[in-house]
Amino acid sequence: MKALTDKHPAAGPDGAALAASSGPARFWKVMKSQKYLYFMSIPFVIWVFVFSYMPLWGWTMAFQDFKAGKTFGEQKWVGFKHFQELFTDERFYLVLRNTLAMSLMGLIVGFVVPILFAVLLNEVKGRIFKRTVQTISYLPHFVSWVVVAGIVTKMLSTDSGAVNSLLMWLHITDEPIQFMAKGNWFWSIVTASDLWKELGWSAIIYLAAIAGIDPELYEASRVDGANRLRQMWHITLPGIRTTISVLLIMSIGHLISIGFEKQFLLGNNLVKDYSEVLDLYALNYGLSLARFSFGTAISIFNSVVSIFLLFLANGVLKKVTKESIM
Repeated sequence: MKALTDKHPAAGPDGAALAASSGPARFWKVMKSQKYLYFMSIPFVIWVFVFSYMPLWGWTMAFQDFKAGKTFGEQKWVGFKHFQELFTDERFYLVLRNTLAMSLMGLIVGFVVPILFAVLLNEVKGRIFKRTVQTISYLPHFVSWVVVAGIVTKMLSTDSGAVNSLLMWLHITDEPIQFMAKGNWFWSIVTASDLWKELGWSAIIYLAAIAGIDPELYEASRVDGANRLRQMWHITLPGIRTTISVLLIMSIGHLISIGFEKQFLLGNNLVKDYSEVLDLYALNYGLSLARFSFGTAISIFNSVVSIFLLFLANGVLKKVTKESIM
């Protein structure tokens, strides 16, 4: 017992008081030694507060019949009226279906493929070829969606479009297919376009994580007779498991907030029942019609569902993989 007390002085009679008093003192000591880092973070904290937290005051519009030009005190409070309108609108559920469908397709394809691409690219031995492929793959990330939509539309065009020309040359079809006029093709077109645009950029973080794996693990596995496939399965993928878990949680958190640029630029009236998503619904039936309260209610629904999915994904993965972001 004496040896234990000598080894851990805090375990003595005054140990609890010592531990309690040393906590704040240790905090201020660390803060003083790292004061310049705290000072450097102040502008970013202010930026987050101004652009992320202060706008939350605008959520009050969802509970008002907001009229532009009136002061806050002159607005009429209506409670959950706009949320009731939202949840009783049949169009809302159609739009929610489109949002979830494209989100899930983008999550499955757009999350898994970059991991495979990064792992396979890491196995390429030719340095020049590897860098060339990586550069070519992430360049589309810097191309505007306006340009990407134009390229996709032209390639799928019935008038000398590359895809239709190839299909007819291979005698797969006898006449051009109107891809952009078929609603059941729209979700796949959006998913494929987004994958082409973001594949290389999404793979960069996985390549950086792979670069941090100890090379001695690969050398030891080669000595034990492991081929490259087994090295990828037993070393590379487990080595980037934490990165995969964190990015998966963040991706699930943004599952319902996918924006509207892709759908707005690639969609048309013929596929409107498949292309309209929640953000586009808020724009068309909220802001465009000066129904600011209704549009705010849609935004609140988006945010609440995103927060719920974030905590749900974090809790599930924390239990399953012991990895989490909170």
